[in-house]
Amino acid sequence: MLDNGIPVRITAAPREPGVHRRYAAYYAMSASIMLLAAAIWLSTELRPSTAWHDVALFAHLASLVLGLGAVLVADYFFVLWVFGRVSFAEAVRSASRLHLLVWGGLTGLVASGALLEPDLGSAATVVKLCLVGVLAVNGVHATVLGGRLALAGDAVPFRLLARGAVTTAISQLCWWGAVVIGFLNATR
Repeated sequence: MLDNGIPVRITAAPREPGVHRRYAAYYAMSASIMLLAAAIWLSTELRPSTAWHDVALFAHLASLVLGLGAVLVADYFFVLWVFGRVSFAEAVRSASRLHLLVWGGLTGLVASGALLEPDLGSAATVVKLCLVGVLAVNGVHATVLGGRLALAGDAVPFRLLARGAVTTAISQLCWWGAVVIGFLNATR
């Protein structure tokens, strides 16, 4: 209280807007990479039975359908926006609803992949794991970017659109690259 009897509320110094979110994104990116590294390490320690291998393979394929399917649907909403079928805000809103499915699919792929006994001595497998790592970091970036796009409404600055296009291209390259390598590894 001040000398005049008026209560004073003490608050923390104001923060720069977005600082907390920026650090949260860095933590999420770091956590994604650490979880992938843990799954890779775990894959060297586990020796699943044939039955568990089959269960993991089914989970891997189901997770691929879930994750990549959600990514394709999210990208489809932006194709609809390009052709004037939906507003930009509607495309962003619809795509943001799919983030949980994308992350669920990616998490399922990493978890089930640990039981599939990947050949870590194979260059193709190492490239696939690098693609998954880039995909995880890009996914965190896409989540943050989606929030910024949502705030922009329908008047989106070109810079944000360009970042969205690059983020989408990286996502597609990583998903399809990992699918192709996984297919090639499975057919050997």
